Amino acid sequence: MMKNKGIWVGLVLGVVLFLIGFWVFFSGGPSDLPEDPGSGNGGDSALQALPIPELLEDENPEAGIASYNLVARHGTMNFFDGVETLTMGYNGNYLGPVIKLQRGEEVHMKVTNELKEPTSVHWHGLEVPGTEDGGPHQPIASGGIWEPSFTIDQPAATLWFHPHVIGTTATQVYYGLAGMLIIEDENSQSLGLPSEYGVNDIPLILQDRSFNDNGSFLYYDNMMDGAFGEHLMVNGAITPYLDVKPIKIRFRILNGANARNYYLQLSDGKGFQQIASDGGLLEKPVEKEGLFLSPGERAEIVIDFSSYDDGDVVAFKTGEEEIMTFRIGGDREDPSTVPETLAVIEKMEESSATGIKTIELDGMGHMVTLNGRQFDMDRIDDNVVLDDVEIWEITTTGRMMMGTTGHPFHIHGTQFQVLSRNGAPPDPNEQGWKDTVFVGVNETVRVIVQFQHKGVYMYHCHILEHEEAGMMGQLEVK
Repeated sequence: MMKNKGIWVGLVLGVVLFLIGFWVFFSGGPSDLPEDPGSGNGGDSALQALPIPELLEDENPEAGIASYNLVARHGTMNFFDGVETLTMGYNGNYLGPVIKLQRGEEVHMKVTNELKEPTSVHWHGLEVPGTEDGGPHQPIASGGIWEPSFTIDQPAATLWFHPHVIGTTATQVYYGLAGMLIIEDENSQSLGLPSEYGVNDIPLILQDRSFNDNGSFLYYDNMMDGAFGEHLMVNGAITPYLDVKPIKIRFRILNGANARNYYLQLSDGKGFQQIASDGGLLEKPVEKEGLFLSPGERAEIVIDFSSYDDGDVVAFKTGEEEIMTFRIGGDREDPSTVPETLAVIEKMEESSATGIKTIELDGMGHMVTLNGRQFDMDRIDDNVVLDDVEIWEITTTGRMMMGTTGHPFHIHGTQFQVLSRNGAPPDPNEQGWKDTVFVGVNETVRVIVQFQHKGVYMYHCHILEHEEAGMMGQLEVK
């Protein structure tokens, strides 16, 4: 009898936890916070123009060699009029500059930590030796300096950088430590794509944040699905606008949220072209009416505004929520083009794989696991032979109502190709290079991957709260 009573108590508790998580997921945070950013939180949020991050200056005049300085520091921002928020940023108060690199370039970074706590800088999507990756094994103490060097040997792509230190990755990203990294190559520069930075080539870093009444960040860690914010932000501004000419505009989009998935659409239902995924250009443009991005994923799209009249306004939205608005007007001259062929992608053959590995993502909140275990810095979970090709089968389980939102899965130090989702071929926009892939509940995604640098690398869920709770492993390439 006592045994049956225990089972019933466990079931009831499980249902209650599920319903709480379900409510928080769809409400985005505590219900007593104002929904309209202009209605409270200590001040009004005036309609803001989209901030465009500055390009970080290369301090080395020598051709083929680039030197950059990054400083992680504390700052303040006025997300709402008259209200000051304590933040973190790279070389500024919130977020960081865009670092633009060229394939074949020798790069020297100097990262200074002016925070009051340790940090690190992970080059998400960059194929570099493990010692230069910026993961948990390369912490930078408060007041310390880290000076990694590497050569860019991968195709043009939109990547990013963010902290990856054990215990504070999620909060440091939430407070503002993130930035975009762009690689160009001869092919990308020869296509005639929109490429004038800040004019027709625009970075969009998508985030969500909640605030206390005094303007400070409210970091609300949803026990099931990670930290969701109540207000949607782009490049550090709440629902901003961008004035665009009626021409083709290229947007480099990063889902830089801790946990939120985005499904991006134009409010009038018109479509756009996706030209790149995480690791670079697709073979051909893909016509899309909506774009799904989970945390850590990137995409490049081109929106053709030439069909709009001067004075038209169209919103970018996710679900029913507006992310930002485009205000159309001005000169219609447009020399850019989107060619029918963008890149040649050499497909990795399954027959070349040396083996198949299984990854199982399970649990919720602080009870998450990867292959039944939680992360241990002192344990190598997998050994890989340099240049070997492997197939990974990644599954999100649905046991005991856990894993309710699926998991974005990221592998450090490499790019991979998606082979299938539950046995079906991937959609055309997932047939390029990837380093982060969303794995839905009770779904198995097969990827083929090759590690071309030595070192220790992480692989993990990119819901940052899940990563920190232990849904992460590490492999060593020898």
